[in-house]
Amino acid sequence: MTSASLPPAGATATSGFATLPLSPAMLANLEQLGYRSMTAIQAAALPPALLGKDIIAQAKTGSGKTAAFALALLANLNPRRFAVQTLVLCPTRELADQVTTEVRRLARAEDNIKVVTLCGGVPLRGQLATLEHGAHIVVGTPGRIMDHLERGSLQLDALNTLVLDEADRMLDMGFFDDIATVARRCPKSRQTLLFSATYPEGIAKLSAQFMREPLTVKVEAQHAGAQIEQRWYEVTENQRLDVVGRLLTHFRPASTLAFCNTKAQCRDLVAVLQAQGISALALFGELEQRERDQVLVRFANRSCSVLVATDVAARGLDIASLGAVINVDVTPDPEVHIHRIGRTGRAGEAGLALNLASLDEMGSVGRIEQFQGRESTWYPLAELKPASAEPLVPPMVTLHIQGGRKEKIRPGDVLGALTADLGYTREQVGKINVNEWSTYVAVDRDIARQAASRLNAGRIKGKSVKVRVLEE
Repeated sequence: MTSASLPPAGATATSGFATLPLSPAMLANLEQLGYRSMTAIQAAALPPALLGKDIIAQAKTGSGKTAAFALALLANLNPRRFAVQTLVLCPTRELADQVTTEVRRLARAEDNIKVVTLCGGVPLRGQLATLEHGAHIVVGTPGRIMDHLERGSLQLDALNTLVLDEADRMLDMGFFDDIATVARRCPKSRQTLLFSATYPEGIAKLSAQFMREPLTVKVEAQHAGAQIEQRWYEVTENQRLDVVGRLLTHFRPASTLAFCNTKAQCRDLVAVLQAQGISALALFGELEQRERDQVLVRFANRSCSVLVATDVAARGLDIASLGAVINVDVTPDPEVHIHRIGRTGRAGEAGLALNLASLDEMGSVGRIEQFQGRESTWYPLAELKPASAEPLVPPMVTLHIQGGRKEKIRPGDVLGALTADLGYTREQVGKINVNEWSTYVAVDRDIARQAASRLNAGRIKGKSVKVRVLEE
């Protein structure tokens, strides 16, 4: 296995996409999409990937890694050959959906490249029908991909690129054997691109079995720098959950991602926060897909103040403008700590990371200090006073509309129904998410119940719809 050191991110003239052997149509599309220069992981991974080499790339979520493998697999694709030529394995449906969206955007330069998502939590019947019509690229989770391979509905004879995205999380979730089974069904002559935020021993085992002389490229964790203010508070176990509420009312972040080490802790914290009148939702592995979708939509569209999650559940989330991250429990893995706090302070904004630690966790705190190369700054719990008498409530509320893409509903139809038909202003309407069977729209808290009632009495796209308000 060989490894590569990285050029510094950014400044040189060689960091433009035009330096890569990409088609003029692709370069024009990248320009249109706002891709001005390569991120560090793109600059390191794309040149060898475009030469057909197997790659192990270590990079965090939000580093531009999707484009790093998507541009390579699209360059390898023959649009005129209507067969599955690329398979991208992801740990969760949310990440698979994000990857599919990004690949479709990047594929606009080519005519009619068909990308299909195959994940659990949705009926097999629709996926079987979609596969019968053919696809060039399949993005999915290991379990559902295995289902289709066993049924014979997914053929990989024409495959030339296998991508393992967030491989460390797939290993965390127990997918090693599934990944191995899928890899064995792929042609041996394929290219394999493996992306992972951390490098557990399972990665070496995977690469030894299924990769050909892989080149390793690594981007150092570059966040957790000056733009993220880290504050540490010593707590006892009995104080821990209550202190989270005190942090929220003191700092009043618009949106907060709170990390717990266990599902039980997630459930307990949400119960404590809701009892304090704080809008909080939990995200953990056992949620049904519909519930999971609703939780993510509500947090992303600013109708929930706090998302409480485990590391595995939060993987692949990319929430813009996150006000704060709270580490309710200290993670024993320093790299995971860096990835957690790196969710705040993005795109040049100031970030806030609030960390709680008991005496039992001081060993883990020491490892984090060593990893970051600096000491932690501790603050007294006594400083935490409510900054306002007003309750911390999110500005938006989510309306759930029964009906989605299957009913040909588009975001514009929902916006039109609320503004042109019902007379609300564009500013009173937030994000609109249209899924296969459901649509979610964020509206100002002041108009939520009235808007739901009026939509129920009216029409969207000429049809009556059922609408309900999503609240805890």
